[in-house]
Amino acid sequence: MNTRPSYHHGDLRRAILGAALESIAESGPAALSLRGLARRAGVSHAAPAPHFGDKAGLLSAVAVQGFELLAEALADAQRKTGDFLAVGAAYVGFAVGHPAHFDVMFRPELYRSDAPELLAAKARAGEALYGGAAAFAAPESPGGARDAALAAWSLVHGFATLWLSGSLPPGLPADPQAAARRVAAVLFAGRD
Repeated sequence: MNTRPSYHHGDLRRAILGAALESIAESGPAALSLRGLARRAGVSHAAPAPHFGDKAGLLSAVAVQGFELLAEALADAQRKTGDFLAVGAAYVGFAVGHPAHFDVMFRPELYRSDAPELLAAKARAGEALYGGAAAFAAPESPGGARDAALAAWSLVHGFATLWLSGSLPPGLPADPQAAARRVAAVLFAGRD
């Protein structure tokens, strides 16, 4: 008879996601393994499989969580300020504050890009990002608000990527959101 107490983790899914984010921050998503995460979380090597299936399932969950957090940050900035530049700055703030999520979210080869929960989370983030773009659409542009939103997204995504890689020139504000606002204002000044 086995007298060893059974082990119950509590919230294994959350613990594995947390361990995955730590691992991605340290070594990137390519080095991630479910066995390594199980070891990090102090559970058996088979414990993560029922929650995620495989590495792609785990990275899908990371991407879903990231897009949900991004949607919240963008919607919050819009709600608090009504300022499209603030939404762009919030995008940069999210990327800098959640670099492991950001590292996975825009690499669809890593996860199940057709997963319904992922598509829903991406749509919410897209709505929050694209919401204020209509004010910046050129009247003669056939793409209108969509093109304006794509231009704004390209700017803040590129800025965030450059910030995270340490590739921006010196002299910008130390706060990434303030720096992003300053750079974006060059293109969007007086249109907001």
